[in-house]
Amino acid sequence: MRGNLSNEIVSIKIEEGSKRPIALHEKSFFGKIEENTLNLSLIEACYLLEKDRLDVYEDDILCSISYFIDLLKERNLYGRYIVYRDLKDRGYVIKTGFKYGSDFRLYDRGRSPGKGHSDFLVKIVYDNHNINVLDFASYVRVSHGVNKKLLLAIVDDDFDITYYNVEWTRP
Repeated sequence: MRGNLSNEIVSIKIEEGSKRPIALHEKSFFGKIEENTLNLSLIEACYLLEKDRLDVYEDDILCSISYFIDLLKERNLYGRYIVYRDLKDRGYVIKTGFKYGSDFRLYDRGRSPGKGHSDFLVKIVYDNHNINVLDFASYVRVSHGVNKKLLLAIVDDDFDITYYNVEWTRP
């Protein structure tokens, strides 16, 4: 499949009779369909590019995976991509979590958007950054308030990930 990179979105034109972009959205839950186009985030596109399921072009020039990873690093999205890739490879369906102040919503295996609620909110924290205790408390409070668990993904300088499942408890 061919995707075109423009303004931090990779667009796949849905041609008449073309089922691959629609299946990518309906079965694998990538991107958003708007009019005759499947729009992917840079992170989703990089994942598909890395898995050889998508060719991305910018101004009719084929983008390599190294170019795309450099693009993510320039935009400070590489750590987010590493977490996305790890969770996707584990079989989870991942959607944005901006509405909840998190990086991702995570659907457990067998669940999907529109057919059930997400199970986790994923918040990414970088090992070399400080986190304010009040901010941390708000992440936990929001996730509890929307009946989800908080999955804290700690990314270190080598881009290794450690996950913590954080739950609200009453003393």
